[in-house]
Amino acid sequence: MTSSKPRNPGATGATPAPATAFRAARDFLLAHREDWQAAREGFVWPRPAEFNWALDWFDTIAEGNGRTALRIAEEDGSEAAYSFDDLRRRSNQVANWLREQGVRAGDRMIVMLGNQAELWETALAAMKLRAVVIPATPLLGTADLADRVERGRAAHVLVRAADTGKFAGVPGGYTRIAVGERADRGGGRGDGTGGWHSYADSAHAADTFTPDGPTRADDPLLLYFTSGTTARPKLVEHTHTSYPVGHLATMYWIGLRPGDVHLNISSPGWAKHAWSSLFAPWNAEATVYVHNYARFDAARLMAEMDRAGVTSFCAPPTVWRMLIQADLGALRTPPREAVAAGEPLNPEVIETVRRAWGVTIRDGFGQTETTVQIANPPGQPVKTGSMGRPGPGYTVVLLDPVTGEPADEGEIALDLSDRPVGVMTGYAGDPERTAEAMAGGYYRTGDIAARDADGYLTYVGRSDDVFKSSDYKVSPFELESALLEHEAVAEAAVVPSPDPLRLSVPKAYVVLAEGWEPGPGTAKALFAHSRATLAPFKRIRRLEFAELPKTVSGKIRRIELRERTARGELSGGADEYREEDHR
Repeated sequence: MTSSKPRNPGATGATPAPATAFRAARDFLLAHREDWQAAREGFVWPRPAEFNWALDWFDTIAEGNGRTALRIAEEDGSEAAYSFDDLRRRSNQVANWLREQGVRAGDRMIVMLGNQAELWETALAAMKLRAVVIPATPLLGTADLADRVERGRAAHVLVRAADTGKFAGVPGGYTRIAVGERADRGGGRGDGTGGWHSYADSAHAADTFTPDGPTRADDPLLLYFTSGTTARPKLVEHTHTSYPVGHLATMYWIGLRPGDVHLNISSPGWAKHAWSSLFAPWNAEATVYVHNYARFDAARLMAEMDRAGVTSFCAPPTVWRMLIQADLGALRTPPREAVAAGEPLNPEVIETVRRAWGVTIRDGFGQTETTVQIANPPGQPVKTGSMGRPGPGYTVVLLDPVTGEPADEGEIALDLSDRPVGVMTGYAGDPERTAEAMAGGYYRTGDIAARDADGYLTYVGRSDDVFKSSDYKVSPFELESALLEHEAVAEAAVVPSPDPLRLSVPKAYVVLAEGWEPGPGTAKALFAHSRATLAPFKRIRRLEFAELPKTVSGKIRRIELRERTARGELSGGADEYREEDHR
């Protein structure tokens, strides 16, 4: 791509130090935060041969820096804050101590912690050691952990003391490290003795750190087990640049600035936590703010946002849908930036928040395999229902699922001829799946979108979620969005239900909003709403009130509903309502 606009310095000419090139690219995006066209035309990924984000970037901005990097508010009202320099020194101590426990460059380490300071300390320390982190949510049980230890070839595990019992049935000769007061002391090896090293001992280590070698940019850094909405979790590999540098795109989408206070609602262990609670905010030199809660309380969350002075807020659609059930006017000072990711956000939620806060939620699209690819960045027109346009550094092509040729509707694919830095290395230990995902010079996302005349992309659905009814293609997301416009609906999932005449018809599983009861009256109201808002071939023909099966990361498992519906386990029973019976 050529342009008369200035390109970010550090992208051309003599190769500068890694941190210099990174800063130049970062500052270029900050300078064009509300000029999408200039950012698209002028941005070039920094591609250093060697780069260690924790050493080359974080420590550079952190040394002697007393500004708050991390602030954690607990449900009981207590709070802790850590400066950039605090975390620089603490991560040095943790790195030195982990090295004493045998953690070496290239070793794989499962990290299973909550939103606690040790999580960020360990993330930085592991980077400094060039260890490979396998993030894990504390919600996992023994069977999932055994799979991660085996397939991830984990040499070490670092977990909350409260979760150590989950590893009693997980075989392997891995080092065991516990964070908290209830850890047994002793051996520390997974040899059946149950011995655990205590993380607290890291406080006695030196707070200066010397790396034992250079970090190559393509050295592995993270191994993510995907949430598995359609299949057995894949093991996604990222490098010391693909996420740390790649999340410059995420910083740009969110609209983060130095000094911002950023709140991201995400559970540790999932990629979105690294996106928006680690790399993107600290790329911008912003404060990461965490509100820990056991049970979601919209009023309490908004009170915390006011108290902390949150300037940017990121939450998944589930949280946004719960927020709009509350009094949004309780938030006295809305955030400057509001974004959503994880699943497409329904247009009616965006409009409700806009009316209450005067802020437009800006959708973004990415995957565990990538950083943000497509988004609505600050200062750009937002089209209702659209997830935006390709972000800086990404060339997005829609491939026709039949011909494989570029089209105006098709599978979202990334052009790899000038490979975006934010794309994964591949699926670890699975060359066939990697080759399939990267076939033909594209990374294929498995998601379908449509592009309008202005280049805006609208999400249609996962390629395996879209189905046909009477030979018409049906997007579950479109139908779910229509249902969510009705005040009775809190959540909905649409799947095909077998039909002898139409092959299949849309069936909706609905979670009702507070104050509504399941029954024929509510079903009749929802069928009437469907007829009023959807074309005849898209109308909801079957309906059932039921809790939605979800992954541990909160994504709806439509595949489970599809399979059970196809087998007749959920369709045609006493709890199912049919449109023809409720006109």
